[in-house]
Amino acid sequence: MKFALVVIVLAAAALLTPAKPPESVVNDDPLRLPEEKHLRNIKQLTFGGENAEAYFSSDGKKLIFQSTRDGYPCDQIYEMNIDGSDLKRVSTGKGRTTCAFFFPNGKRIIYSSTHLAAADCPPKPDYSRGYVWAVYPSYDIFSAAPDGSDLKPLTTTLGYDAESTISPNGRKIAFTSLRDGDLDIYTMDLDGKNVHRLTTEVGYDGGPFWSYDSEWIVYRAHHPTTEKDIAEYKDLLKQNLIRPTTLEIWMMKADGSQKRQITKNGKANFAPYFFPDGKRVIFASNMHDPKGRDFDLYSINIDGTGVERITYNNTFDGFPMFSPNGKKIVFASNRNGKVQGETNVFIADWVE
Repeated sequence: MKFALVVIVLAAAALLTPAKPPESVVNDDPLRLPEEKHLRNIKQLTFGGENAEAYFSSDGKKLIFQSTRDGYPCDQIYEMNIDGSDLKRVSTGKGRTTCAFFFPNGKRIIYSSTHLAAADCPPKPDYSRGYVWAVYPSYDIFSAAPDGSDLKPLTTTLGYDAESTISPNGRKIAFTSLRDGDLDIYTMDLDGKNVHRLTTEVGYDGGPFWSYDSEWIVYRAHHPTTEKDIAEYKDLLKQNLIRPTTLEIWMMKADGSQKRQITKNGKANFAPYFFPDGKRVIFASNMHDPKGRDFDLYSINIDGTGVERITYNNTFDGFPMFSPNGKKIVFASNRNGKVQGETNVFIADWVE
């Protein structure tokens, strides 16, 4: 999740040729490659455009996601059933939105939006200094009824507030913020009160997701160590930019203690999500591609051992999330794309 994370999908896709049908597929499961032994019955839920960051409701019946469609120039938030039906927009249609999530009780949703600053989309980042993410200072976190009504701001602090997810026990929101001068992870109550900072390391900490028991948080991070790298990071941050080419997966207790680094491959690892057993993490990475353009899903034990590749699509797979019962997985992918840069939402049965 997050940083308007669909950017990384599009950047990866832009560097690749349009997705081609795989040379070898499973006949009764045409969207699955033979090597993808943990996936079954892959179904494509969206068709065309830019769709990403789809996350389950607590009853496993709905998905909320961000999409550029219907003539809107940048991402808006949509909901749909897990079979792709009953699609509807639930954000305002103004500004840029990202990072939507359901409240566990199903009565509200959260997402981040720039619409209070301007009705137009904020400008795209300047790529003259290479591949960067924009950290829009106009992003704030909002809650709303499931149909998008009764919109209420949860953050009003100057600077970037986004990448929010809610603990399964329904007590806390984890999010990323620039409010204290660096990109760090915080928690707050569901009404935006009792904000608590969890990370203090120099560098980017973000994209937090909760374990099923709400005891742990998994996230991505880049902590520069040399004077040169720290200076470059801080210089970009002054321009509301970050370079995400090196990200590692970390985890910590819900109070910020017991931090541990899980991946140590020096690649772009992001979008981590806990397995239901809490002993493994699934995430997206370009670790197998020397050019860094192809992202696939991987699993890893929380002690950093047992890395296993899950998807083998030759373009992009990312943003994985298990259903509450752990039987299904939703993810975004360029597979089966008809044009360059097309990213869609897919759902599949998970097989151990």
